[in-house]
Amino acid sequence: MVMETQIIARECIKPSSPTPLHLKYYKLCLLDQYPNHYYAPRYLFYPFNLSGTADIGAIVSKRLQLLKQSLSETLVRYYPLAGKMTDNYSVDCNDEGVYFVEARALISLNEFLSKPDLSLIFNKFFPADGNDQSGQIAAAHAAKVQVTSFACGGLVVCAGISHMIGDGTTFSSFMKSWAATARKTLEEAVCRPSFDASSLFPPRDAYPREATAKAQFARFKKTGRFVTRRFVFEAKAIVDLKAKATSSSVQHPTRVEVVSAILSKCIMTAVKTKTGSHKPTLLTHAVNLRRKARPPLSAHLVGNIICHANTLCTDDEADLDGLVSLLREAITKPDADFVRSLQGAGGFRNYFQALKDEDEEYADVKDRITFTSSSSFGFYEIDFGWGKPIWVGLAGFGGSIISFATTVVLMNTRLGDGIEAYVFLLEDYMNFLQVDKELLAFATLDPSPLG
Repeated sequence: MVMETQIIARECIKPSSPTPLHLKYYKLCLLDQYPNHYYAPRYLFYPFNLSGTADIGAIVSKRLQLLKQSLSETLVRYYPLAGKMTDNYSVDCNDEGVYFVEARALISLNEFLSKPDLSLIFNKFFPADGNDQSGQIAAAHAAKVQVTSFACGGLVVCAGISHMIGDGTTFSSFMKSWAATARKTLEEAVCRPSFDASSLFPPRDAYPREATAKAQFARFKKTGRFVTRRFVFEAKAIVDLKAKATSSSVQHPTRVEVVSAILSKCIMTAVKTKTGSHKPTLLTHAVNLRRKARPPLSAHLVGNIICHANTLCTDDEADLDGLVSLLREAITKPDADFVRSLQGAGGFRNYFQALKDEDEEYADVKDRITFTSSSSFGFYEIDFGWGKPIWVGLAGFGGSIISFATTVVLMNTRLGDGIEAYVFLLEDYMNFLQVDKELLAFATLDPSPLG
């Protein structure tokens, strides 16, 4: 698809009232020191939702103004997002503002969604600036937004925060607060974020590089042409997968478990078909530790309150139920005691030891599939006042030669009962995966979000 976009304006949206001086610097917590600085934006596509007699230009302008004003008000509560990153694990809360780009696409929303190009999503809808090209952390915006209007009046709202500030739970809480502010739904909007993570999980002043995600994932990266495909599992297919995956050890598998299992099985098969041999593969799932703590930590606690749960698959003939059992065991292993061990003065020592043990246990493993699930984040409920999104998407790779690790991101379908799986994989392996009959018996490859 060829699609032209025009940048209309670039500006920074500042908080509607200044951040107090005693909040000038926001210190990241121990768990924030692990991830790399990058944005993992979501793209929310909204139809125009008004009759053909409406003045499209005037209404789009009004909606853009509402987005800016409500963002400004939201930033009073989420003040670190209006600041700049530093190179010492903190945010300079200088109120410079969220980098905000306004753009226009010269096609209709339906034209784009009839066959969305995942690589175009990033190139056309993400608000790139100089720091993205330089890779610098210092002075990078903590958050960025681009709103692109389509010829029909539809909008795509792209927003992302630095992963060093928060995880998907933090991001979704921010987006919901922003939308509630726009709708003037005060009860939702005033759910105040908690910035206590650095007190609960004290950071390390001299945090070692070997304990970062960059170091931990280095040996799992492959260099080559990476592509992204979207495999959509509808509700009926998930029911069938659950029935197939049920066993005495896991009697009630979840949507996330069965989709992760079938994708793991088929990705490993694709690699074996291409290379001629099965490779022991580490299956990794991001786990939200807020729910694991006792008592549970607030869903509005800002930070990367997550860990990686790992299981090693050495069986080249692994059954679906066996993979579900492995995943369930790994995901349930982090418990309240583990969360407690990361808190207080001894938190870093225990965290560093856990990462070191993982490195030693899987020292000889070279293949890894990392899963992250956004299925509980409620992105399809984000309504700024003109309705809910028709599609929430991710950007993908279109065959660029890069160094990357096999990754799967799970998202809800619009109705909430299915899963869209974005698979980031070497093209040589994807060529086999996208024709795998076992996988395609349950999933549809790259369907239009319009249905």
